[in-house]
Amino acid sequence: MAERPLVAIVDDDQSLRNATRDLLKAAGFSTATFEDAESFLGSASRASAACLVADMRMPGMTGLELYQALVASGEHIPTVIITAHPEELTRSRARDAGITCYLSKPFAPDDLLECVRETLAKSQRGSIPRS
Repeated sequence: MAERPLVAIVDDDQSLRNATRDLLKAAGFSTATFEDAESFLGSASRASAACLVADMRMPGMTGLELYQALVASGEHIPTVIITAHPEELTRSRARDAGITCYLSKPFAPDDLLECVRETLAKSQRGSIPRS
């Protein structure tokens, strides 16, 4: 049996974090959840994450800052940004940084699943460098 990809979920909203976890598990992914970027950065799951779903606005480090910190350290974890405060400038910065998907809350469950699958597929095709 093939190993299920690990999707790390970083969101300070516990109910959304849990709902996202449940959705992704039901779709066949392995998940790990974190309430903030610092918790994810300090976790053992960081090294095995195939995809990251991160909230844009969190106390401390934002989802985009988390992605940029990973890239700066040589880790290119394919990332989906979710946000309740969509702004075109932020969307543009995220795309320029290499974020593959930027979803506005509330989003349809199928939209998130499509983003995660697309992000993983791009990574496997080599479109996104992995360290």
